[in-house]
Amino acid sequence: MNARKALFSEFKLWNLGRSWRSSRYGSSGGHGKAAFSSCGPKVCIVGGGPAGFYTAQHLIKARQDVEVDIYERLPVPFGLVRFGVAPDHPEVKNVINTFTQTAKNARCSFYGNVDVGKDVSVEELQRAYHAVVLSYGAEGNRSIGVPGEDLDGVYSAKDFVAWYNGLPSCRQLSPDLSCETAVILGQGNVALDVARILLSPIDILKKTDITHPALLALTESRVRRVLIVGRRGPMQVACTIKELREMVNLTDTRPEMLPADFEGVSEALRDAPRPRKRLTELMVKTALEPPSEKEQERRNKASRVWGFRFFRSPVEIHSDPGCNRTTGIRLAVNKLEGSGDSARAVLTGEVEDISCGLVIGSIGYRSLAIDPSVPFDSSKAIVPNIMGRVHQTAGLYCSGWLKTGPTGVIATTMNNSFDTARSVMEDMDSGIVDLSAAKPGASRVSALLEERGVKPVSFSDWEKIDRLEVSRGEAAKKPREKLLTVEEMLKVAHT
Repeated sequence: MNARKALFSEFKLWNLGRSWRSSRYGSSGGHGKAAFSSCGPKVCIVGGGPAGFYTAQHLIKARQDVEVDIYERLPVPFGLVRFGVAPDHPEVKNVINTFTQTAKNARCSFYGNVDVGKDVSVEELQRAYHAVVLSYGAEGNRSIGVPGEDLDGVYSAKDFVAWYNGLPSCRQLSPDLSCETAVILGQGNVALDVARILLSPIDILKKTDITHPALLALTESRVRRVLIVGRRGPMQVACTIKELREMVNLTDTRPEMLPADFEGVSEALRDAPRPRKRLTELMVKTALEPPSEKEQERRNKASRVWGFRFFRSPVEIHSDPGCNRTTGIRLAVNKLEGSGDSARAVLTGEVEDISCGLVIGSIGYRSLAIDPSVPFDSSKAIVPNIMGRVHQTAGLYCSGWLKTGPTGVIATTMNNSFDTARSVMEDMDSGIVDLSAAKPGASRVSALLEERGVKPVSFSDWEKIDRLEVSRGEAAKKPREKLLTVEEMLKVAHT
């Protein structure tokens, strides 16, 4: 009985202390949530995109005493869910609801407007936390690697997507859409997103969260034909059937394919895995089979054209003499050696020229080194790791595209991040991550940031931005109207 009384007294003292902290700091503890403090493991995550939030989610669920702090370079969270998902795919952005639940957990804090590697070093984070997880994604572009790629009118898909989605660093892109034909290099989902946005009726786009400047530019666009080019064949195309179906059914468009690109495909399909088979069958049907009367009528009325071009690799991007503006692209004609996903494209010696005023390279994103203290494989553009454990650096981890390279969809990133979180947990349990020493966590980092004049954005600060964007969107009859500069974001967050 005495033990029970002692335990009850201890609980009352703890609760009094908790009430005192709340009265002193407010219910937010200074960061928009209930104050929480423990001597449990402290984990820092660098990057507030899907990989960062999924890693945080799994850590918090797996261990009840862990505290997780997420640091993000921008004032706003969610990374590629905000800046990479196509505006006309709002259902994909529903994952933000899950991330918001994680951010509002008492054991999770968000610190936006903190540029790790500049405002605070990774080594400083390692001294403040038991474990550091790098999840900052892939901000760089892969080079097309041909003469003329620096001409006006040549863009990376990463930057083009970021422009119409409102990434502050791409706000000034202002692509010239005055040409009739655009060529997209690459045949993955991002390539099809770009093609669809270029060709979508404005009445569809204006109901999305596409940015106002992008909507104006697309309203004035003269692009009427988009060719989606790949170095291999229909059996190796990288998009999903969902994305292809959207292109096939896109209002006011018709497909334009080369029958020769599909020779032998029907025979090869017999042994193909079911997902590949269904995808390729839809392509073959779209390219070769006579459409129904209703579909033919729809195609006849269409004012815009799209099509795949297979077995083609870029050789050179052209301009007129003395002009720095793209006028066309030369493509090498390939043949395949091998079959299936392992087939290689081999040059035939033939080339063909296509007149176009816009070339968009959709050949992948690329991670960048963040800090000299962190190992980085520049050829693979990843942090070398085994199951998320950074090579020869105890307590340092990576997740997402920084871990694997830019592959997969959001569900892939989720599983990838959960795997890294499990590695962190295993290392805590085994003693590889030493939990015996107390770590200051955010209190130390916040002091360093204050000394350096950096004012972080909390999750409750982000919610001010969110409310304003949604309000602006309601006025324009769209889901949201995004703030487009860091300065605007900070002004709203800190008022």
